[in-house]
Amino acid sequence: MVRVTDIDASLNFYCNLLGLVELRRKESEQGRFTLVFLAAPGDEQAQVELTWNWDPEEYGEARNFGHLAYAVDDIYALCQKLMDAGVTINRPPRDGHMAFVRSPDNISIELLQKGDALPAAEPWASMPNSGHW
Repeated sequence: MVRVTDIDASLNFYCNLLGLVELRRKESEQGRFTLVFLAAPGDEQAQVELTWNWDPEEYGEARNFGHLAYAVDDIYALCQKLMDAGVTINRPPRDGHMAFVRSPDNISIELLQKGDALPAAEPWASMPNSGHW
């Protein structure tokens, strides 16, 4: 479970940018929250639950989560797509294998190249780290 503060920004990040799909949603008017269950296409068993509490609350990094990891088809293409959408690449895929980014709620997301690492390529090979992950 990952707590989110802006459901629209989070769904854009997880679905439109990372490529997860929404499996189902549950809204509780009495509890004042929405649960959205996401998964990678074809891997519906490994789900992520986004919890959006309707009443604003400041979570900080200690109350939301550690990090998520996803295997991706082309780490360079996905990192470029994320950068083009304004997402900071905190740990670029210099090795063609691993990168880290942050969600709109500051959740650390590890991206892992499926199969063998891609050959080193610019701008990634010389791109410095940014912030922490």
